[in-house]
Amino acid sequence: MKIFGVIGDPISHTLSPVMHDAAYKETGLEASYLPFHTPPERLKDAVQGVRGLGIAGLNVTIPHKEAVIPFLDGLDPTAERIGAVNTIVREGEQLIGSNTDGEGYVRSLVPHLRRELESCRFLIIGAGGAARAAAITLYDRGAAITIANRTLDRAASLAEACGPQVKACSMQEAQAQLTSFDVIVNSTSIGMTPDHASMALPLDKLSRNTVVSDMIYTPLETAFLKAAAKQGAAVVNGTGMFVEQGALAFERWTGIEAPREAMLRAVLSKLKGGS
Repeated sequence: MKIFGVIGDPISHTLSPVMHDAAYKETGLEASYLPFHTPPERLKDAVQGVRGLGIAGLNVTIPHKEAVIPFLDGLDPTAERIGAVNTIVREGEQLIGSNTDGEGYVRSLVPHLRRELESCRFLIIGAGGAARAAAITLYDRGAAITIANRTLDRAASLAEACGPQVKACSMQEAQAQLTSFDVIVNSTSIGMTPDHASMALPLDKLSRNTVVSDMIYTPLETAFLKAAAKQGAAVVNGTGMFVEQGALAFERWTGIEAPREAMLRAVLSKLKGGS
């Protein structure tokens, strides 16, 4: 039996085992996926454990996506570009860092867009790791990106990392320009359980043609998405991104096409109180 897993701190909340075990069952793969609580001071030991125990593949979550890099044997071009790792792939005796967050986000979003991605104007709220993965991937696909953050310097730093055409603005400027964007993305944790009432940005001037995306999936419908839906905007929660980044990791580990529908069913069942 192959063992896969995820390291992070905290880790008890993760739905990754439910999702990946559903994939193994659906494909008939003899494997199990385990959460490994890994405080920062044990990160190096955890990576050595992956080598010593022959773990077949690993996901990496907060707060280790950047800190894990020095302990790996290399990075693929995507992880190199983003500067963070969410997936470790075993290539023989080598552990190679990869990143499926940005690609997972874009793949989950594209079916909901109302025009070609390359012609969309994106507002990304937040400048953390999730914003970085999404912004760089979207920029590399040709989208126009503006990044808004409460700390303008962080937005400007991320904009510079993406590319010369990416803009940065304050939250106040973003709110004043809402109707100029085709897609508005919340990449922050504002509105996540248990903080249900909070919103990353008031949405009081939306076009009905806007697509509003929230990377959060607990709750499934955040206050941010509710406010957007009331104005007729199309809304997209974070479950698709979560499943797609997991599916891409599954495919890199196994070489098998991921059973995305089974993975999504397992995640939604858990989120809605199923076993």
